[in-house]
Order: sequence, then structure tokens, then C-alpha cells
Amino acid sequence: MRNQVQLITYADRLGGSFPALTALLSGPLSGLFGGVHVLPFFDPIDGADAGFDPRDHREVDPRLGSWHDVEALGTVAPLMADLIVNHVSVDSPQFQDFLAHGERSTYAGMFLTLDKVFPEGANEADLLAIYRPRPGLPLTPVTLADRTRRIVWTTFTPSQIDIDVRDPTSRAYLDAILDRFAAHNIRMVRLDAVGYALKTAGTSSFMTADTFAFIGELTARAHQRGIEILVEVHSHWRTQVEIAGQVDWVYDFALPPLVLHALFSGSADRLRRWCEIRPRNAVTVLDTHDGIGVIDVGPDSSEVAHLGLLDAREIDELVEGIHEHSHGASRLATGAAASNVDLYQVNSTYFDALGADERAYLLARMIQLVLPGVPQIYYVGLLAGHNDVELLHRTGVGRDINRHHYTDDEVEAALRRPVVQRLKALIRLRNDHPAFDGTWELLPGEGAELGMRWTNGEHDLTLRADFAARSFLLAYSEAGGTRQVADLADLIEQPS
Repeated sequence: MRNQVQLITYADRLGGSFPALTALLSGPLSGLFGGVHVLPFFDPIDGADAGFDPRDHREVDPRLGSWHDVEALGTVAPLMADLIVNHVSVDSPQFQDFLAHGERSTYAGMFLTLDKVFPEGANEADLLAIYRPRPGLPLTPVTLADRTRRIVWTTFTPSQIDIDVRDPTSRAYLDAILDRFAAHNIRMVRLDAVGYALKTAGTSSFMTADTFAFIGELTARAHQRGIEILVEVHSHWRTQVEIAGQVDWVYDFALPPLVLHALFSGSADRLRRWCEIRPRNAVTVLDTHDGIGVIDVGPDSSEVAHLGLLDAREIDELVEGIHEHSHGASRLATGAAASNVDLYQVNSTYFDALGADERAYLLARMIQLVLPGVPQIYYVGLLAGHNDVELLHRTGVGRDINRHHYTDDEVEAALRRPVVQRLKALIRLRNDHPAFDGTWELLPGEGAELGMRWTNGEHDLTLRADFAARSFLLAYSEAGGTRQVADLADLIEQPS
């Protein structure tokens, strides 16, 4: 992965297709991104979970283009794609074959049934120990063609059938997807929902020792194909640090809520502590296609001795702060108020989570871009987008509030906004300044202040932020001297 800012987007929601997204990244967004993560583009993109339940994981949805169009985008910026590890669609040919033929199906071993995990049966304690991202049990009864009834695992929705990743058929299925990716020049893969992929009786079946072993095995298989791995797991910060030591890249999901906490409270103490201990091989994010994580800064639900980065009161204040700043829109999209609910996330655009305060928003982006790691910016965040309450009401899916479908005219208008122009200028500085290839240090500070510095030979860059005043001073080497910037407007190149 290039040490430059990355874009994360849906092809259908920014541009509308692969050719249109390629034109956008070659035109108005030219030179902004060192890579692009295209969220599920497989057939179909409009299932029960916005593409995370494809019928065919190896085919591009024809409404977006073809594999040829995917490769064309890859000539503009290196590509990342999702490997949906935990499940397949209920409409997949593999599961439909299992429904039709039962144990005689070629794919019978591929699907995880209750008795595979609990051959002696499961009691109440066994089931309640299972870690759940959503309400209810991860189990769904199905009826085969011969009227046999089976209970299959469905961690997310009844339309997403969990696979037994230990089974040779499942291994061959996942390897075939990796082969298709490698053949079409995808060099980075995000392991979606991998934390739930191993079910082990007597455990939470989430990020267990078996899970870590499987991640290691799958990473090795990806490396054989020249593919790097990014692990996507929402969990206690200790788990994130542990994962980081075993894989290429891990998300820094603790950063978004901690930056919000610092801006809401005017204190950088909690954020500063995370800066001291966070993994350096992190993909830094403030927003993604999912919500703003809370579990990532909370205590470990399985080990009470492992405290969170925020305490219970601070988390409550953070969540209520998001609801207040978004004028209640995030409350409509979060928890039991919306379907497809995640228990550990608040759904809002990051811009609206900060009350559309441009100064606070750009300060948050500065922290993201100056910390060690590779920054990744979500397409709605790039355009400083507002909550799409109309889409939320239309679909009833909470996360859709932050998944707007942009028209060409909306993109053009957003790119003219001063806040977006300032963000683009900051992205170019992050991509181009040599200091970011050097060493990073956290500067002494307390209270509202947070400072950090990059040094690379004669090049350096220093950021000093004040979260109470929502102000900053950016100083960096330039043309043999030092330039100081307190307003990102000063970074915008003026036409000659």
C-alpha cells in the first residue's frame, strides 16, 4: 500500500459505474489518492446488505461494468477489494444447491450448521456466550427440498449464510476469489467480518485463538498471490494491537470516537494516550461505510479487567454529543430505531457528527492525516457530506444515512465548497511532503493540546492542535525554509 491518502467508495454511489469512477479519479480528483478501496462491486450490489451478500463473489455486477473496467481503474490508482470471509448469500448457487440436494450436495460441507459447532447439542449458556454484533441469536432454520429442517449460522442477517471456513470446499471457494482478484490486478484485500469466521464451542466465537490462526493462514495464502491484507475488526483496543502484530494492516477504529471526544470535551488526554500505544501499521479512518464505532473505545466485554480508552460516562456523553450535533438525525439511524442494526456503532456522517463545523472537521482530518499509518477517506467524508435522512426513511437501514448516492451535479457542487477545497489541499500536502517518509514523534503536551512531528533528514513537519479553541498551527519545511499555516486556505494553489 502506498504511503499516500486512500479513497474508500462505492462505484455506484460516486460516479455510478467503474468507467465513471475512473473518469472522476482521472479528472477532478486526479492525483489526490494513492489507492482506492472499491466497496463490494460483485453481483448483485443491491442485496440485503449493500453488496456484502453477493450471489456471485467472483463476478462484477454488470450495472457497474466488467472486470476489464476494474482493471482500467487499477491503472489510475492501486485497487483494494473486499473478501467477504464469513458468509455467502442465501441466493448463491452453492447454498441453493445445498437446499436442493442436502447432504448429497457438493457444497454440503461448506455451510455451518448448529450441530457442526455443537455436536452434543447447545444449552442456554453456550448460546448466550456467543458474541453478537446485532440483536438475537446467529441462527436461522431452513427447509431443504426433501423437507428436512436444518439450523444454519447467520451472524448478520438470514440472507447471509455463514460458511465453515475449515471445510476444504470453503477453502477452495475463498482461494478462487483470491485467484480472480490477483488475475485482475487487485493487490490489496480487506477481510470483511473475519472476526466472526471461526465458531468454537465454549467460546464467544469472536476473535478467539482459532480466529487468529485462521487469519494467519489466509494471509499467507493471499501473500502467495502478491496480495496484502487489511483486517477489519471492531473490538477492544488490545485486540487491535494484537492483530496488528500478525497482519499487514489493521484499521484504527478507535481514532474516530477519540477525535470526537477531544473536540466535544476540549481535552486531548484520551486521544493522546491512544497516540502513545496505537499500532503504526494502521489504516487511519474517521468514517467508513459503517457507523462510528463505540466498542473500539469501550471496555472488553469478555474481560472486565481490560478497561476501555473511554469510561462509561464518557461514552454516553460521546453518543449523546453525536445525536445533539446531528440534530437528532443520528438517533433516527442508530440502535433499535433502524433495521440492520449494529449494537456498537452510531450512524452519521462525520461532518454532521461535528455539527457541520468546518473548522472542527478540518482539524479532525489533520489529526487523521498526520498520525502514523496510511489515511483512508470515505467518499462522503471527502465531500463533507450531510446525513441522507431521505435515503434512511426510504430504506429503513440505519447505515444508509451515510451512504448517499451522489449525482454528477452534486459532486461538482461539493468540490467547489471551501471546506472540500481545503481538505483537498491538505491531502496533497500529506501525499507530497517528504517528512511523512521519515520518523514520527508525539510532542509533550497536556489538556487541550496535542502536538506531533515528522522528521526525514532536512525535511520536517509539525502539527500543534488546540481542541478547546479548535485551532492549529502547521509548520513544515519548504524551499530551504519553514512555512507556517494556521488556515488551510493558505494551502490552496491560486490560479496563475
